Amino acid sequence: MTRVDLNADMGESFGPWVMGDDAALLKTVTSANIACGGHAGDPDVMAATMRMATDNDVGIGAHPGFTDLQGFGRLRMQVPRGMLQNQVRYQVAASVGMARAVGAHVRHLKLHGALANMASEDELLARDCYDAALSVAPDLIVMVLSGTAQEQAVRALGCTWAGEIFADRAYNDDATLVDRSKPGAVIHDPVIAGKRMVEMVQAGAIITESGKRIDTPVDTICLHGDTPTAVQIAQSVRKSLEDAGITVRRFDGRNG
Repeated sequence: MTRVDLNADMGESFGPWVMGDDAALLKTVTSANIACGGHAGDPDVMAATMRMATDNDVGIGAHPGFTDLQGFGRLRMQVPRGMLQNQVRYQVAASVGMARAVGAHVRHLKLHGALANMASEDELLARDCYDAALSVAPDLIVMVLSGTAQEQAVRALGCTWAGEIFADRAYNDDATLVDRSKPGAVIHDPVIAGKRMVEMVQAGAIITESGKRIDTPVDTICLHGDTPTAVQIAQSVRKSLEDAGITVRRFDGRNG
């Protein structure tokens, strides 16, 4: 039986500033990556999003990024190793603590934005971040960009992990994401997103912009919560997968 998880980044509102339609997305996804206050989110938003995820039986993940509210965590930053690890620890601890307070549980970790992109290119950076997170919560399942240095890092660490592909992003031939500044980097058409996810899940591979096929574990599909057609893309992807006989359910994680 072919199965896959659907995840979305959420909890990224801040005070009166609203980002995305988390309530609608939580009706479709099976895992939620909830911002921890570094790139977005605040304590109230974190608590409310975790409660909504629990009510919808959606798995909760910590979603740390660079401490960069103005840049939404999408600015590439050079942060000293120890400082960055402490920023990750701080955010993961906030996530774990808030979840416990509202009767929920954090089961996975996913890096955000520029930090995730840099870690997909640099195995040592990825290991630094994952080591820091696991020092706070050793049982976390680490969600990685499949086929990148992130995957190399979790294999080297021997921790539990899940391989992720993106429904709404184009790929380079090294399995990294096409830079958002380039045309076609972000996919906005729900029909196209649904079709390409069925193709990749059935192939067990990333299919790049050039048509190259990169065989890789596909455990979960990311649906960004901050794009204008996020809810429609999520619904289209889920329906397309289920119409193709693919079961949509929460990932268990891989070892080693």
